[in-house]
Amino acid sequence: MTTTELRLDVLRHLSDLNGVPGQEDAVRDFVLSDLEGLVDEVRVDALGNVIALKRGREEAGGKRERVMLSAHMDEIGFLVRYIDEKGFLRVQALGGFDTRNLFARNVTVHTRGGTLPGLLTPGGRPVHIATPEDRKKVPEVKEFFVDLGLGADEIKGRVRVGDMVTLDQTARQVGAMTVGKAMDDRASVFLQLEVLRAFRETRPRHDVVAVFSVQEEVGLRGAIVAAYGVEPTLGIGLDVTLAVDTPGVGPDEAVTRLGEGIGIKVFDSTMISTRWLVDEFVDLAEKEGIPYQMEVLALGGTDGAAIQRTRAGVPTLTLSLPTRYIHTIVEAVHETDLRAGVDLLVAYLR
Repeated sequence: MTTTELRLDVLRHLSDLNGVPGQEDAVRDFVLSDLEGLVDEVRVDALGNVIALKRGREEAGGKRERVMLSAHMDEIGFLVRYIDEKGFLRVQALGGFDTRNLFARNVTVHTRGGTLPGLLTPGGRPVHIATPEDRKKVPEVKEFFVDLGLGADEIKGRVRVGDMVTLDQTARQVGAMTVGKAMDDRASVFLQLEVLRAFRETRPRHDVVAVFSVQEEVGLRGAIVAAYGVEPTLGIGLDVTLAVDTPGVGPDEAVTRLGEGIGIKVFDSTMISTRWLVDEFVDLAEKEGIPYQMEVLALGGTDGAAIQRTRAGVPTLTLSLPTRYIHTIVEAVHETDLRAGVDLLVAYLR
């Protein structure tokens, strides 16, 4: 088993970048910069996916697979959908929010002229005058609005329908956890960059096409397009998964446990991983002494599903990074699991 040194400062920076589905520009610019010197070819397709090729070793008589990796650059967030007569902004959710985690949040509205700080709230009566019914109610996303603290005329002159709205949270270290607003899926973007960095001075056994995809949170859209163009012979999705190993939840519902190794996906609601490929990764992890855990997720999906179902079908699995508090501003990943994910993928490609 190798011991990978992790650039956790890079992971924190990636999480702090803003990029909702369809507006991943800042993340894409960072990825393109970090890829310099790591791959043989890199391009950006029409949808905005970054597609990077690292050619495999030339071996006499050996067949090289075309392995597509995919981690998505987008995060859950909002678009401005309406500006009312008082200047309050109504929002369209991009991705699945649990509104219990959205009360009274700091947000940023990204306009063409610059950023504006705002407050996201569902409004209603404060606790001092709330009725018992008020206190029990969980609002829907359509009830939330953004307060910019400016006059209506100024807001209408600066904000447009379609502007990006992101939740504010600076990533930080909490013990062995890296915690931030967008570990889903910047932690896997980071993992994919670290794998390519491991091959800076050498070559993998197969051609590796690393895709940094867009618009995953709204239907795997970027990976669908990328997989069709890449035409892989083998696919590996990289994403986060639930680690509900916290008080109040039974062990049978944990899915994975933080710090116990990378998840090897067996099933989610969009794919069943190719069984012989699952077995290969399990055998390799055990041989190399890399911690892993099997993952069965009742709901949710990853770019792996898009790869698996492209063209005539592709043998595919997903490596899943255990993550606590998914789809909140304190998504938490553990350095042991990050290191295991890098080590296992490098061992497979090597």
